[in-house]
Amino acid sequence: MTRRRGRATLHTTSPSLFDVNEVAASHVELSVEPLAVHEIYDEVGETFPGASPGSAVSVSTLTQTVKDIVEGAFIPLWVRGEVSDFKSHRNGHWYFTLRDLSSQLRCVVWSRDQRGIPAAPDDGMQVAALGQLGVYAARGEMQFTVRRLEADGDGLWRKALEQSRSRLESDGLLAVERKRALPRYPRRIAFVTSASGAALRDVVAVLRRRAPGVELVVAHASVQGETAPLELCAALERVCRWGGADLVIIGRGGGSREDLWAFNDERVARAVAACPVPTISAVGHEIDVTLCDLVADLRAATPSAAAEAACPSLDEIALTLGVHRQRLVAAIAGCLQEPRDRAATTARLLRAAAARHITERETALAALAGRLNALSPLATLQRGYAVARGTDGTTVSSIEQFSEGGAFTLRLRDGEVDATARRVRPEHSA
Repeated sequence: MTRRRGRATLHTTSPSLFDVNEVAASHVELSVEPLAVHEIYDEVGETFPGASPGSAVSVSTLTQTVKDIVEGAFIPLWVRGEVSDFKSHRNGHWYFTLRDLSSQLRCVVWSRDQRGIPAAPDDGMQVAALGQLGVYAARGEMQFTVRRLEADGDGLWRKALEQSRSRLESDGLLAVERKRALPRYPRRIAFVTSASGAALRDVVAVLRRRAPGVELVVAHASVQGETAPLELCAALERVCRWGGADLVIIGRGGGSREDLWAFNDERVARAVAACPVPTISAVGHEIDVTLCDLVADLRAATPSAAAEAACPSLDEIALTLGVHRQRLVAAIAGCLQEPRDRAATTARLLRAAAARHITERETALAALAGRLNALSPLATLQRGYAVARGTDGTTVSSIEQFSEGGAFTLRLRDGEVDATARRVRPEHSA
């Protein structure tokens, strides 16, 4: 095409609307003064599309041509503005307007493109939108098809996080009372992470140093990207079906907000909460808190910290055993002390009772001895009395047992005397 003052010449043997598209797409300027339009028509002829009433183009042809020209002239670009008139259609598409102080632009986000956008924007939010400028041919309206959307600051990310957190909290998944205690000495730990990530190497190094006897089973899953949430959920489901783990760790190393966002996915958080065994979430660095951290039974700042919290070291076990041994010895000594005290008290009481009993018996025996001594013939003899015995050794207690001239023995205090009865006098005789 060559430029002339007041007219333009198209070098084509069969002028058509397609040729106009090619001219516009090649970014060649077509400058036509309004007063010279009829001269162009004279050159191209009345058969040129739109050059005469007879060759008028249809509305759909014109809008489609404009659509091709506009979409061919602009590459995808970022546009900044304020969101207004946001509407979410029942088919899943989003419609809104981007405006500034003097202009506005209709925008659409197809449902297939919403996976990369954390949450729907709010009216009044300042955003930057990446998309393709085009024309909605059915209405002849220019629109901007958005593929990515970023709010100033972290507005969209924070909104998506708060919405998911609110739903989890309403279902009771963030309640402190549902947190479970970790097993003190796990034998087998499942680690849901990327098999090629640095987090796995860190956990392996810690476990080899602290607890070489603990078995580590890796459930591989992508930890970032669009497929990461589904892969993490699938890995957790495999671990649950297996049922051989005493403890589950889910996590990855540090990264940007976008890298860690899979662990803020509500589906992953619910899968962690539904795990039948205790869980540790170890995502990112200490300043990063994800939804998985909130629903897990324990949150660790890093994967290495999760491995340290999962099982005690051999030194800690030895120290714990030593403490338990001391407590056991003290407990046994305490259990034995009470029986010992009771036995000592009982022995003391028995000794006192025995002494008291012996004393009482001795006193009674002494009384009996005194009585026996008072009744003893020997005691009588000690007092100056004598006992007469017959020749047969029997005691003679009556004069009827004596006869004059009869022999008898007289028992005295210090011996016996053989005697003969010279005379027997009854007690009534003078």
